[in-house]
Amino acid sequence: MKLADNKATLSFSNGSPGVELPIYQGNIGPDVIDIRKLYAQTGMFTYDPGFMSTAACQSSITYIDGDKGELLYRGYPIEQLATQCDFLETCYLLLYGELPNATQKEDFVARVTNHTMVHEQMQFFLRGFRRDAHPMAVMTGLVGALSAFYHDSTDINNPEHREISAIRLIAKMPTLVAMAFKYAAGQPYIYPQNSLSYTANFMRMMFATPCEEYKSNDVLVRAMDRIFILHADHEQNASTSTVRLCGSSGTNPFAAIAAGVACLWGPAHGGANEAALNMLEDIQRMGGVAKIGEFVAKVKDKNSGIKLMGFGHRVYKNYDPRAKLMRETCYEVLGELGLQNDPLFKLAMALEKVALEDEYFVSRKLYPNVDFYSGIVQRAIGIPVSLFTAIFALARTVGWIAQLNEMIGDPEYKIGRPRQLFTGSVRREVKAIDQR
Repeated sequence: MKLADNKATLSFSNGSPGVELPIYQGNIGPDVIDIRKLYAQTGMFTYDPGFMSTAACQSSITYIDGDKGELLYRGYPIEQLATQCDFLETCYLLLYGELPNATQKEDFVARVTNHTMVHEQMQFFLRGFRRDAHPMAVMTGLVGALSAFYHDSTDINNPEHREISAIRLIAKMPTLVAMAFKYAAGQPYIYPQNSLSYTANFMRMMFATPCEEYKSNDVLVRAMDRIFILHADHEQNASTSTVRLCGSSGTNPFAAIAAGVACLWGPAHGGANEAALNMLEDIQRMGGVAKIGEFVAKVKDKNSGIKLMGFGHRVYKNYDPRAKLMRETCYEVLGELGLQNDPLFKLAMALEKVALEDEYFVSRKLYPNVDFYSGIVQRAIGIPVSLFTAIFALARTVGWIAQLNEMIGDPEYKIGRPRQLFTGSVRREVKAIDQR
């Protein structure tokens, strides 16, 4: 970041002396006012619930322009990466800052492939969960437990440890997600097959069974790979901030990523595509397409408590650039599987049409987001709704690791310690129990 020529001046109406605050400029995006010395100079904190106007770090990984509907990974538009690169190329880009050449890609793919298996005892750990446990409960436990199996790479301050733990996490997340899926389904685990691509291997571990030969479908593999790319990173969102805050204490990478998994579970974050599909299924039970008008009326009624899931985004004030790509993939997958007439898909398209034409939604820029389409795609592929967020966690792991490594390498990094505006009781004395 670069120090701007101008400064900000904070003045007070009570006559207290004003304070000059430095301004820093990034390469793109809003400038920031440096308030690190504000408390020392004024005895006051800033108040910003939800960090709506606070930059807690400097980063060179991902940039979002919500007004333009733009998403860049290391400067590359998401539209180009999703159509011209595969997921492991995108992983390399996020971790190392540049797209790999042919030799670098071959080496990186080999390193990831070499670590796809998990310790055999992980399956016994998995058996401790109920079969009907939510996959995210299982994933939070499994990812956190990796530090117990791979304790030779838990020193967050050791660059070699961070490197090997990054490779291990990227490689093992598909295996763990597939294991969680198979465990819930009561099917045997399928071991990784190193001759397959990263995403094709994941699909095989998910859907193959020992009783017949598994045939890979290139259209579905490509769709899943695109889902991974579109969800790989998304700036300083709730789960990424959680990983950074957790990692700032010096905890091991596996624990920090497990914290991100736990945060992602929330329906307002990683559970959004699950919530969107659940909403569609609720409308279907109400009567399907014929009841869309009634449902939309409830959405517009603030007292109904009904929310439109899968539309709009806190960051994007325009069309989510990932949604357009996912919409194309949605049509490709449904066409490949012959599901164009699937009732839920017809319902989704009818709801999309209403939202894109109704003035209530258009004026509020409630466009379909990536979660709306990715949920439909995953359902068509055969992934149960409860596993959607685990798929998201798999994809986002590389982003979390890149952000964590960036934070540790930042000379200004220190343990996170947000401040508060205290509204509780002032000091008071404890009275004897018979006087209370």
